[in-house]
Formats: sequence, C-alpha cells, structure tokens
Amino acid sequence: MKYALLTAFHIAVLLIAPIYVVGVINRVKAYWAGRRGPRLNQSFFDMLRLMKKTPVYSEVTSWIFPVSSTIVLATAVTASLITPIVPGFAPFGFPGDFVAFAYILGLGKLFMMLGALDTGSPFEGMGASREATYSALAEPVLLLGLGTLAWASGATSFQDLVIPDVSLGMNIGLRIGIALALYVVLLIEAARIPADDPTTHLELTMVHEVMILDHSGPELGIVQQASALKMTVLMGVIAAVLNPFSVSASVVGACLAAAASIILIGLLAASVGLVESLIARFRFQALPLLTLAGFVVVMFVLIIFNVGQGHIQ
Repeated sequence: MKYALLTAFHIAVLLIAPIYVVGVINRVKAYWAGRRGPRLNQSFFDMLRLMKKTPVYSEVTSWIFPVSSTIVLATAVTASLITPIVPGFAPFGFPGDFVAFAYILGLGKLFMMLGALDTGSPFEGMGASREATYSALAEPVLLLGLGTLAWASGATSFQDLVIPDVSLGMNIGLRIGIALALYVVLLIEAARIPADDPTTHLELTMVHEVMILDHSGPELGIVQQASALKMTVLMGVIAAVLNPFSVSASVVGACLAAAASIILIGLLAASVGLVESLIARFRFQALPLLTLAGFVVVMFVLIIFNVGQGHIQ
C-alpha cells in the first residue's frame, strides 16, 4: 500500500511539477521585470497548442530528426523513474542507478545533438558543438557529487544514498555542499542563465534553443516537455539531498518527506528565476569557471568530511 501511494505521488509530481516549475520561473522573472507575467500553467496550454499543429521537415533531414525528440523525452522519463524525489524511494531503483542516471540523460542529449546536426544547419551544428562541451564540463561534477554521497553513506542505490543519516559527522554541511554543486549542474543541464539564455533569439549566442529551431508542432512540444521534465528531475535530486525526512521512517515521515520535497522544488524554481533576473549570461569562455566552482565545492566538503571522520589527520 505504501509503495503504491509513493509510486502514485512520484508519477503525479513528474506529470504536474514540470508545468509549474516553468511557470514559477517565468513568474519570478516577470516580477523582477515589473510585469505581471504569464499564468503558472501557461506552458501546459502552449504544449496543447503545439500538439494541434502539423510538423514541418527540412528536405535534408533523415529518420533521425523526427525520432530524436521522442528519444529525448523517453530518456528524460526513464531517468525520472530511477530518481528519488523523496529520500528512500524511487519506482525503479537498483544498485548503481545513479551512474545510469547520468548516462541516460547523456543518451538523450546525444540524440538531441544528432537531430540538430541532421538538419544541415550550420547554426544548429554550432549549438550541438557547444552542448557537447557543456556536457563534458557538467557530467564530472554530477558524478563526483553523487559519488561523494554514495561513498559517505555507503549506499549504492540512488534512493538510499540521499537518505539523511544523523550518525554521519558533518552530514548537514556535506549535503549542503553537494546540493550547491548539483545546483551548478542544474543551471548548465537545464540551459539556464548564467550558462545559457533560454529566451535569446540570436543564433550566435544560443545553445539549447538553436538546436530546436527546426522542430515544430508536436515534436517541439515534446522537446520542451522533456526539457522541463529534466529540469524538474534535477531539482528533485537536489530536494532529496536537502530533505531532512525519509520515507523509510514511518507513514508520517513519508508524508513529511513528500511535502518537504515539493516545497524545496518550488523554492529551487524560484531561485532559478531569481538568478536569471539578477545575473547576466556568462561568456562561453567563462563557463569552465562555473563548473570549476562546483568541483571546488565538492572537494572542499569531501576534505572537511574526511577530517571530521578522522580519515585525514
């Protein structure tokens, strides 16, 4: 019964949260710009509008282009099912799944880049090249952060390595540091400022948006939904890392864990909107400094944790 309820909650969050995550980000940005902003569920109606349109294909595209958007969504959904939104539960968790999580998202990004290259557009090829560079910078931070949690907790499954353990020294500081590093990954992987600007219309400065210029109709809606889902999943990972409750304690604990994760995801969405309102987009050459900051944070908390545990004298 408990497993069924947690599964239903997990799926409900995956279906509903991406719509409102995008809505909260846009509303916060509108507030700081002195505007009222769109409805919180506006992205849902945008997706419905796109689903009613007929897609248009370039004459130079092959079968890769129409298939790529579906694979991008499929990988985002698969990754979301092995990701814990609340500590201690994932519908399809297994040992080492946090490594599979990174590479499943990487597979989706690969087909996104292949779809962009398949159009024959030099601008989309440039965006795919930059996206590959971004991935090479972000994935080590993601794996190092999750690997540090796995090493500190002794767990091998994603759903277990984020369970709060008060017996671990420096546990709160460790998790806050890992969450900060994962927040850097979130900004890069979700193509948000300061790594990328989702609202730009200049091909020379686009990264993610330039790769979907040739997508239209339902395929554009699928890509946008996959992007929102991936952003929500990454926020869910950070929320699970920071969540002080766990589903393994009791029914009350499971309810508190679920409520805390929802609140944390909402706060993370608001923080992304705040960052995009107050910080300008970085130059492409400055992006390695952003990922370096994530590395430094992880290494710092790792050293402090080892000192606290007595591994380093």
